[in-house]
Amino acid sequence: MSGLSLRRASLSLGDAPLVGPLDLSMSRGEVVTLMGPSGSGKSSLLAWVCGTLAPAFAASGTVLVDGADVTALPAHRRRIGILFQDDLLFPHLSVGGNLGFGLPASVRGSARRARIAAALADAELDGFEHRDPATLSGGQRARIALMRTLLAEPRALLLDEPFGKLDVALRDRMRRFVFERARRLALPVLMVTHDPEDAAATGGTVLHLLAGGTVRRADPGEELADALPA
Repeated sequence: MSGLSLRRASLSLGDAPLVGPLDLSMSRGEVVTLMGPSGSGKSSLLAWVCGTLAPAFAASGTVLVDGADVTALPAHRRRIGILFQDDLLFPHLSVGGNLGFGLPASVRGSARRARIAAALADAELDGFEHRDPATLSGGQRARIALMRTLLAEPRALLLDEPFGKLDVALRDRMRRFVFERARRLALPVLMVTHDPEDAAATGGTVLHLLAGGTVRRADPGEELADALPA
């Protein structure tokens, strides 16, 4: 099956169950949103999916990308991109250097420069190759972070509160920017958020993580803000 699938995914911290067991499948271009209270294990689930879960957590289950089991692979071989609330741009690299970091090592020379220039054009930041990331606005930094992730040619995309630090007007623009590009590339997307407007903007499935690791699917038309557990 093409897309991203989790089979019998379970997370715990010590004796406390956090998530699951959870079965979840996202086809190419589909967005699934996971909501729940702080500390419920949402971000830890994303870390497990992309291969960066801290050793303090116990996890079991299977991660499938386009039908291939990647559970035992290191993060850099899973081809799963992730965006965080912080853009995590490298301050010692130029904008072009940050974008180049996302490119496969096999892309070199003029091809590398062309891919970086194309990414900047797509982000409406033509000619920014030599800019210092410190001179960029919050929205510009967020766009560069996304393009760097996409240049790595991921087969799935994870979003961990990616719009949380943006102001209201910019947040709506960035939602459109991210989801339009994910759809264009037919990427399955799993997003964690506290913001009901993030979930509503996707038009996709919304899941609520409840106490004890139970996951509940939101009913159609449900008021998301009211559905969040206390």
